[in-house]
Amino acid sequence: MNPDMFFLLASVLFSIGLVGIVSRRNLFIVYISIELMLSSINLILATLSKLSNDPAGSVMALIIIAVIAAEAALFLAIIIHLNRLRRSIDSDDFKDLAQSEVK
Repeated sequence: MNPDMFFLLASVLFSIGLVGIVSRRNLFIVYISIELMLSSINLILATLSKLSNDPAGSVMALIIIAVIAAEAALFLAIIIHLNRLRRSIDSDDFKDLAQSEVK
């Protein structure tokens, strides 16, 4: 097992996710990019856990997977609601939500 290949793969996945978040306006693409970044972190944790024979990294990876599942349910519900509300999932269409006043 060569850990350098796992770290290289994780850094490529993280970079693709970061570029997706910064460059795209589609909320679904942003969601997928966040998932890629979290998966790359899981890959690093699992690799470090295997290298050090310490299960703490694997436990942390499992916790992150649980957070990913909860985040997926919440984020997809928000995307579906916004799509029904505005008929769009482009992030530029929702800038006025951040500037609206709470009554």
